[in-house]
Amino acid sequence: MAKQKKLSKGQSRRISANHQKRLRKAKQQHSEQQDTQWQTDNLGPTENAIVISRFGQHADIETIDGEVLRCNIRRTVGGLVCGDEVFFRRAKVSDGDLAGVIEAIEERRSQLTRPDFYDGVKVVAANIDQILMVSAILPEFTPQIIDRYLVACEDMGIEPILVLNKIDLIDDEGLEFINEILDIYRELGYKVHLVSTKTGEGIDALKQVLVGKNNIFVGQSGVGKSTLVNTVLPNADILTKEVSENSGLGQHTTTVSRLHHLPSGGNLIDSPGIREFGLWHLDVERVTWCFKEFREYIGGCRFRDCKHLNDPGCILVEAVEQGKITELRFDSYHRILESMADGRAGARAPRV
Repeated sequence: MAKQKKLSKGQSRRISANHQKRLRKAKQQHSEQQDTQWQTDNLGPTENAIVISRFGQHADIETIDGEVLRCNIRRTVGGLVCGDEVFFRRAKVSDGDLAGVIEAIEERRSQLTRPDFYDGVKVVAANIDQILMVSAILPEFTPQIIDRYLVACEDMGIEPILVLNKIDLIDDEGLEFINEILDIYRELGYKVHLVSTKTGEGIDALKQVLVGKNNIFVGQSGVGKSTLVNTVLPNADILTKEVSENSGLGQHTTTVSRLHHLPSGGNLIDSPGIREFGLWHLDVERVTWCFKEFREYIGGCRFRDCKHLNDPGCILVEAVEQGKITELRFDSYHRILESMADGRAGARAPRV
């Protein structure tokens, strides 16, 4: 028997591409068939609701009466995410566990976005009022990470709250030093909270900040974000697991976002996929604007293409020398620009 000839890389890619094309076509046909099932004569009047989680072409929504329903999403409704406020209609005769259909999205107050090398800027959640940026004494307190988060928040127009966790691990002298750094952000008008999930210090004050708002926590590994979430929202990890099992979609086990009601008031969108925000998609001018203390100086440099380094007549450098802009923030600004250049290089790299 003759040995079967091995496929070339080009042939393998074409076979894979054709397979994906057939899958997309089948998915579209299935979606069209589902849409035809939701005829007007089988639907009730239009109602308002909020999306508490999404799974492919279905979403869990909560009505104004607190009822949670799973609904189909019209093909004309694009980009639905957790936190969206929607219009839906109940089915008079339900289709399995689907109780109705989402027909439109209300205009968003804000969008939590994340850049993706291949898919562009993706919306992760909608109508967020506050982003709680969690850092910690350990593994390391890094103002540069805080500045990156602040740039992302300023760009999206969402209020940031700085939360420093694990303050029980530092002595009074160290805490005094940390507070001197945090005073830079306080003077810029940012809210700062020092907390400890171990001792409970600052937790009650933090809970009050969450009342009446749609909140999301972000933070790098090791800062205690998950513990903090479980402190303000007991059993959040169990809830996330239950949602994943109920969805029937195992691939969403660790990435599905869900809106929870906080016992102390307000809402928390738990989005396990969010730790930090890339900034490589932003223009340099936009990053400059996102440093709020820079704004009054923008456009005042001698040269329009000023890099704000050693350029003669740079008004930002003058402001640093005069103490109007801190060296710490000015250094963070240039470090961010350097990382953005590296990120763009990665984005331009060919997809393997």
